[in-house]
Amino acid sequence: MKTKSDYYNQTIEEVKQSLNSDIHNGLSSEEAEERLQKNGYNEFEKKKHKSLISKFFDQFKSFMIIVLLVAAIISGIVGIMNGEGFTDAIIILIIVILNAIIGVFQEAKAEKSLDALEKLSAPHCKVIRNGQVEVIESRELVVGDVVLLETGDTVPADLRLTEAFNLKIQEAALTGESVPSEKNTTQIEEAVPLGDRHNMAFASCSVIYGRGKGIVTVVGMQSEVGKIASMIQSVPDTKTPMQKRLDKLGKILAIAAISICVIIFIIGLLYGRDLLSMFMTAVSLAAAAIPEGLPAVSTIVLAVGVQRLAKRNAIVRKLPSVETLGSTQVICSDKTGTLTQNKMTVMKIYIDGIIKDVNAITVWDSKSEEQLLKTSILANDACIHKEYNKWTSIGDPTETAMLDLGIKFDLIKETLELEYPRVAEIPFDSERKMMTTVHKSNKQDDLMVYTKGGLDELLTCCNKIYENGETRQLTEQDKSDIYQANLNMAKNALRVLAVGMKTIRILPEDLTPSTLETELIFIGMLGMIDPPREEVKDAVAKCRQAGIKPVMITGDHKITAIAIAESLGIMQHGDIALTGTDIEKITDEELCDKVKNIAVYARVSPEHKVRIIKAFQKNDNIVAMTGDGVNDAPALKLADIGVAMGITGTDVSKEAADVVLADDNFATIVSAVEEGRRIYDNILKAIQFMLSTNIGEILVLFIAVIANWISPLLPIHILWINLVTDSLPALALSVDPAEKDIMQRKPINSKKGIMTKPFTIRVFLQGIMISILTLIAYRIGLNTSIETAQTMTFATLAFIQLVFVYTVRSGNHSAFKTFFSNKYLIGAIAIVFTLMLIVLFIPALQNIFHVVALTGQQWLWVVILSLIPVPVTEIVKLLRKSIRKKDQSK
Repeated sequence: MKTKSDYYNQTIEEVKQSLNSDIHNGLSSEEAEERLQKNGYNEFEKKKHKSLISKFFDQFKSFMIIVLLVAAIISGIVGIMNGEGFTDAIIILIIVILNAIIGVFQEAKAEKSLDALEKLSAPHCKVIRNGQVEVIESRELVVGDVVLLETGDTVPADLRLTEAFNLKIQEAALTGESVPSEKNTTQIEEAVPLGDRHNMAFASCSVIYGRGKGIVTVVGMQSEVGKIASMIQSVPDTKTPMQKRLDKLGKILAIAAISICVIIFIIGLLYGRDLLSMFMTAVSLAAAAIPEGLPAVSTIVLAVGVQRLAKRNAIVRKLPSVETLGSTQVICSDKTGTLTQNKMTVMKIYIDGIIKDVNAITVWDSKSEEQLLKTSILANDACIHKEYNKWTSIGDPTETAMLDLGIKFDLIKETLELEYPRVAEIPFDSERKMMTTVHKSNKQDDLMVYTKGGLDELLTCCNKIYENGETRQLTEQDKSDIYQANLNMAKNALRVLAVGMKTIRILPEDLTPSTLETELIFIGMLGMIDPPREEVKDAVAKCRQAGIKPVMITGDHKITAIAIAESLGIMQHGDIALTGTDIEKITDEELCDKVKNIAVYARVSPEHKVRIIKAFQKNDNIVAMTGDGVNDAPALKLADIGVAMGITGTDVSKEAADVVLADDNFATIVSAVEEGRRIYDNILKAIQFMLSTNIGEILVLFIAVIANWISPLLPIHILWINLVTDSLPALALSVDPAEKDIMQRKPINSKKGIMTKPFTIRVFLQGIMISILTLIAYRIGLNTSIETAQTMTFATLAFIQLVFVYTVRSGNHSAFKTFFSNKYLIGAIAIVFTLMLIVLFIPALQNIFHVVALTGQQWLWVVILSLIPVPVTEIVKLLRKSIRKKDQSK
């Protein structure tokens, strides 16, 4: 007995025996019930969704958040010892909780992939049981049941077909192939991919033509769509590059905080200071080392990015995914519906011995063109209807392509059928690969016979050819020319159909192919394809310019995939294409070595897509996967960033994705990548700004302890600076416009942390400058009193930040050139400036913050010291620019 996965390799008799089924009488009710109890219902296992509480606590797994929670506990303990209460601890906890609420809110609609899969399942189906046709709930189907299929049905489980009459099933969402699969019952000897198993019908696919019968081979999670559900469940959630970088930064800061605490504590004891006093000082230093507002700032920056992307037709379902877009190094795209229009279109025609490009034809003025189009429209079972003053075609994609061509040139089927009403037909069947219709004519007594079908089959029925409006005998040279034209179109991955005609005086009593499909006049051929989206070629070029590798992954045929990939620029010189069969022959390690040079993967299954994504990730690539079908869902979830199509995409693909493109436009992902890079840049600016000022605070306190001075800053000053004067300007940086060259540079290295050598040097030098200026203010204030010194230190440090933020955001450019380009930053500075003045001038708040009124001269010193970073950084930028120019000229 063969394995379950080999049912397409078995004969119908072997399947009957292995599944103990009867194709005429079906199962008995008793047998069906017994199998149901043994194997369970035909439905998907549900993975329990996380509760809101669980999602809420997941937000606290970040190392940075854990550090903040520890800081809150210590602040609370110190507050009690110091008699100041829990104010500091409460403020930190509020920040942390708000951060968690934002994260939960953004993820509230996640994890619905299986719910969406359930929607795809057929609720009822027709089966044969006890020798009778019954309608039952699809969930009650069991292995061995005999199912009847008709046009419009959704296949309820995987079936081995035993009957197939002109049966066509749309499997695009499962296999990625845009053309419906023509089914038969013939045994397949060799192993073939999912899309080539023509004797099988798969759960959740739609019957669009004909009828059939089949034996249920597997149900529920064992079906092909069920395997996808299982794969979605088994894909682990991964952290985004920025989450990894922030976790790493959190660890660095935690180690730094602990180290500072220990050093300061030891130094204090050596000076013979009070144990509790030194403990409180050490904790203050630790608090200064940790930017309390950073998690909230990064979360809000991402949330703002989500809103901006929504305006650009990219809907972000998972908050951290926004930043991941900016790190994308590889985009693996499904072909059908993503790179292409998911609509078969006639691209070329062959008439009068010439191949013509349809797009180059403006008017159908030749008799041959008109006859070709008229025949393909009348020998056609698709239909059209008018909606909002626009004609729309419905039916088999190859047939609708012909009607669409007619609509383009104002030859409407509805109008033609009034002039040439159909009186008889021989339907299409997969054995003879043709269909024929017979029509009356209002202009003559003869009946018109129109036939369309595969070239090989139709040409054998022809003995004449229609050329330049006249009919003549078909020669061997004509046949040779026709086959060569067919070969040329096939090389361009076009699906070719031929059309022919003849006239008859009387309709034969016996309507058979032998009476109607003989002595036909060959008219020509139509070559069609699901064409690329017009905007995708430019989007692919932008991806390459931005250092991103585009890759096509499709269930379609290799020749079609290569043709589309080459026309879009995805496949270039030196690139290769692999099929699913090729992938199965190589190991994961071999695939990892080859992925760099592979641009196209064709005839692949969901399992292959997952292997491809993993191969890229093992090479340390950040991978985005775009798609719209059920077959894309596991890869969408596994990828670092899953991008689904909003219009043509299935519910399953949307729920498995991180981002949904509302306009189904591949080019939108390029805009999304640009936005992701802008967000990364702005988070980096915020981190640089906050760390520089925090290092400044640490050095101020550290130097004061070493010099045995009274602390220049109190804990409440540090917390105010970290949460207010740090956070508000940092938030305003989130809407900073993108740099002009943002899409001309390579993607951010996923292994590269935040604290790179240049970044670290820059942050420390800026921190040293801030600390020196602040300590000068402290020493000037000491000439009056310790309270005045602490007030001047607090004021100078706060106002330095308001000036310093401009030097950070301008990068290598002059701060003056971009001063007015961010109105939100101007607003944030105005708010912080006002709040600082309120704290420094209102008596009630002066008591809370332990500050005193300053004299005019002292205020002058505060202003001068606060403005010094501007000329210093501008001089440094000019020197760096000069050095770079010298290096480039060498």
